[in-house]
Amino acid sequence: MSDAPLPVYSGPRRILSGIQASGALHLGNYLGALKRFTQLQDQGAPCFLFVADMHAITVWQDPALLTAQTREIAAAYLASGLDPARSVIWPQSAVRAHADLAWVFNCVARLGWLDRMTQFKEKSGKHKERASVGLYTYPVLQAADILLYKATEVPTGEDQKQHLELTRDIAQKFNNDFGVPGFFPLPEPLTQGPAPRVMSLRDGAAKMSKSDPSDLSRINLTDDADAIASKVRKAKTDPEPLPETLEGLDARPEAKNLVTIYAALADMSREQVLAEFAGQGFGAFKPRLAELAVSSLAPVTAEMRRLMDDPAEIDRVLKDGAERAAEVADPVVNEVKKIVGFWRA
Repeated sequence: MSDAPLPVYSGPRRILSGIQASGALHLGNYLGALKRFTQLQDQGAPCFLFVADMHAITVWQDPALLTAQTREIAAAYLASGLDPARSVIWPQSAVRAHADLAWVFNCVARLGWLDRMTQFKEKSGKHKERASVGLYTYPVLQAADILLYKATEVPTGEDQKQHLELTRDIAQKFNNDFGVPGFFPLPEPLTQGPAPRVMSLRDGAAKMSKSDPSDLSRINLTDDADAIASKVRKAKTDPEPLPETLEGLDARPEAKNLVTIYAALADMSREQVLAEFAGQGFGAFKPRLAELAVSSLAPVTAEMRRLMDDPAEIDRVLKDGAERAAEVADPVVNEVKKIVGFWRA
């Protein structure tokens, strides 16, 4: 038996991510995802960014609303600075290869691997027997999304790191099982970003979420200037002034969250924010944060509204993106079918 090292993937660098087509986008999506995508694109990275409408239907979605939400997320991509001439933007369901590869991966992944996925436990709650099979196998489809384009890097928040590890396991097992070492890459996480985890404005211990029943918990990308300023003013805080060091924020989750948001919007470090505002109370800090949030988000909101008033323009971008995505995806899934042994005419 040869001791030579197995071949590793040697294809081009490619970054892939997606946002689920369910509910309105908010500040956390902008800082944790959209702004990062635009920065990567502007640095010359080859970005593939899809709207995850197939993932959305793991829970019930109104069909008409799903179509509108798909367009809204595409509008947010474009309004945030993504250029469809430089980045590929498309709806997941428009490229059939996602579903084709997901089925093959369903037969590669092991039940024990999926049983360990904590997000299914969190999303299904106490009645997992009522959850859809799609919600359970969601991470396998996610692996197909990534590996279909042989993505080498995936912008990843803390809540998705486990799913990326599963993707790597599936890629490695496929490569080993079928004797094709190096066919699929083992994608790496891209964890750096301006604000990977933005918390609720009403509870600094909970992540900002579109599913939170309180609209005051988040700043929506479609909020106007008055709504943004009002939500910042009403954000939960404490009576203490801002500290001089980050350690002083450790037991103050709401204060830490607002400082984090300010830093991300201003492209500053949190240390720089504290150097500017140390010793000041939230009566002074909140107006400055509201002004910054309005000035940062107003152009995005305005462009989103313009695009949403012209769905034909969004549809042209999505159609073109789907065709370009399929040009990459179809040869990969065709090669997988050949490797697996599916009949070919």
